[in-house]
Amino acid sequence: MRDLQQIWVYLSANPLLHLTLTLLAYQAGLILYQRSKLNPLLNPVLIAILLVVGVLLLTDTGYETYFDGAQFVHFLLGPATVALAIPLYRQFDKVRESALAVLASIVVGSLTAAATGVGILWWLGGSETALLSIAPKSVTAAVAMGIAEQLGGLPSLTAVLVITTGIIGAVLGPYLLDLLRIRDWAARGIAIGTASHGIGTARALQVNEVAGAFAGLAMGLNALATAILLPLAWYWLF
Repeated sequence: MRDLQQIWVYLSANPLLHLTLTLLAYQAGLILYQRSKLNPLLNPVLIAILLVVGVLLLTDTGYETYFDGAQFVHFLLGPATVALAIPLYRQFDKVRESALAVLASIVVGSLTAAATGVGILWWLGGSETALLSIAPKSVTAAVAMGIAEQLGGLPSLTAVLVITTGIIGAVLGPYLLDLLRIRDWAARGIAIGTASHGIGTARALQVNEVAGAFAGLAMGLNALATAILLPLAWYWLF
């Protein structure tokens, strides 16, 4: 037992441990997801988060210690986001044909995403800081945290809300779109990408390339629209 404790002390101080933990947790989530025939309720990101958090709690490991090892995955987030341009390029003709409708949908979706989050939290009696933190919840994390910090919110709280929003959208979004009888893959992609940023876009890419291309476009344009419109709307209203 003592030898095992010494081995654990050594491993816990090694950054590769937490990088390996992250990759194994996602791989476990991906296997469950594939065996369930892509059931949205078993989203691999959600499974990975639950597994990693469980291990960190059991081993009493702080987030800073974990992030020192897992930051390489965080670094790859940028290239992965840029790589979404590949399916968009393949579907460029379809995007060009519906450019005006796409732009209008994303602008409306961006304002709606911010207004609904702020409206519900205000109705529940949330503080101004919380309102500012939840407003950019449907934007990819790096942009959302910057917007929240600019407005006076808490970037750390925004990051949690962004991840939660992405997972909920990826899990429940397809069911909601089916319920509303929205069958067009482009429309489904725009809805998922606007509401659920990268996590929803990853889900759309796994299901259909057209949906993934439009989701990637919506994610990028929503981040741009929110970064411009949200500060203007906030200062104008308040």
